Amino acid sequence: MSDADFSSLGLLPALQQNLVSLGYMQMTAIQQLSLPPVLAGKDVLAQGKTGSGKTAAFGLGILNKLDIGRLDPQALVLCPTRELADQVCEEIRRLARTLPNVKVLSLCGGRPVAVQADSLSFGAHIIVGTPGRIEDHLRRESLKLDHISCLVLDEADRMLDMGFLPSVETIIDMLKPVQPRAQVLLFSATYPSDIQRLANSILQDPVSARLEENESAPDIEQLFYKVSDEESRVSALKRILLHFKPETALVFCTTRNDTDEVCRELQVHGFAVLALHGEMDQRERDQTFIRFSNGSARVLVATDVAARGLDVTGLDLVINYHPARDEETHTHRIGRTGRAGSTGRACTLLTGAQNRTVFSELPPLSLLKQRPEPASMLTLQIDGGKRDKIRPTDVLGALTGTGELSGSDIGKIRITHNAAYVAVSSANINLAQQILAKGKIKGKTARTKRLD
Repeated sequence: MSDADFSSLGLLPALQQNLVSLGYMQMTAIQQLSLPPVLAGKDVLAQGKTGSGKTAAFGLGILNKLDIGRLDPQALVLCPTRELADQVCEEIRRLARTLPNVKVLSLCGGRPVAVQADSLSFGAHIIVGTPGRIEDHLRRESLKLDHISCLVLDEADRMLDMGFLPSVETIIDMLKPVQPRAQVLLFSATYPSDIQRLANSILQDPVSARLEENESAPDIEQLFYKVSDEESRVSALKRILLHFKPETALVFCTTRNDTDEVCRELQVHGFAVLALHGEMDQRERDQTFIRFSNGSARVLVATDVAARGLDVTGLDLVINYHPARDEETHTHRIGRTGRAGSTGRACTLLTGAQNRTVFSELPPLSLLKQRPEPASMLTLQIDGGKRDKIRPTDVLGALTGTGELSGSDIGKIRITHNAAYVAVSSANINLAQQILAKGKIKGKTARTKRLD
């Protein structure tokens, strides 16, 4: 597929100007296929994996026709996880930053319903959320669908895998009577029969925006290693990590207990590693995701369910510590590396019972004498977040205002409702904490905690 420039789409001048400032020049393959029909108001059935540029595809469509003067929900985006919903919110806000006063609101589980209802009472243009919580607000009548002109189902296959189909159907049943002509955009990485049935029932004369297989397939080197038992599996994992030295690696395990155990084994050897599984509370999940995505940990050990919606750009290595249960899950796992034109690598550990014709030779045992590379960044948690009107620029200014730290010492800054998280170079973490202890953010002394 040939390159195409965003300027060919006839977007609002403010949106086009912002795309240039963001460095968005050439459309990705999924954007070339889906954006023209999205902008034309047609229903679209699109193949869009995380990292393909799909958020910009539907985000630009929503923003280009938004009536900013009407502070009512005009677009509803459904996501399978809170993490993905937060990422979608952030991307839409980036795309909208040259438009005045666009309000994007996230409605997900793990946050108080009453607080969300209060935010809704002040109005919003775009709602992004998980199906269960959106359904909850509709039943409470804190969210109205009267002015919704666009419904987006993002990662629809994951939503169905997680049991959200009844909630999705309820939301659609509540939307159609009040907005029968609302545009529906369905993005799915795969097309199992239940997605086909859903698409047939909710899309009207849709345009298909599916990539040819050779265009969608990422460039991934796959390596398969033979292990005899659990002890050799742990040893193989350490040797692979020490051999390839990834900046970021995602390790998949089958169960929560496996995840915790593998994480402990790697910690003992000195790896900068975190665990992520479904039985962690939302605050723990948020902190884990933030620390991994900002470079404060090089390795994340996770279950399939917990990793859904996780989007970390530039993921170097995926390791199937336990093989996926089926080929589709395997493809989804390894597809998290080798994105946006870069080469990725995926390693899978198999026993002799799991037949594979070609095994690679494991890295040598002597590597176990080495110590892993430490994380390049560490994270400070600041007591105060969106509720206190704290912005990333406030945190950056507090840290660099004394002249002791420069912008290059500071990494990603993430603001949640109750807290702010900032990545600081490991060598300067203590200095950063001292600066914040002496200074103020929004006129208040900043209480901080180091997350190790």
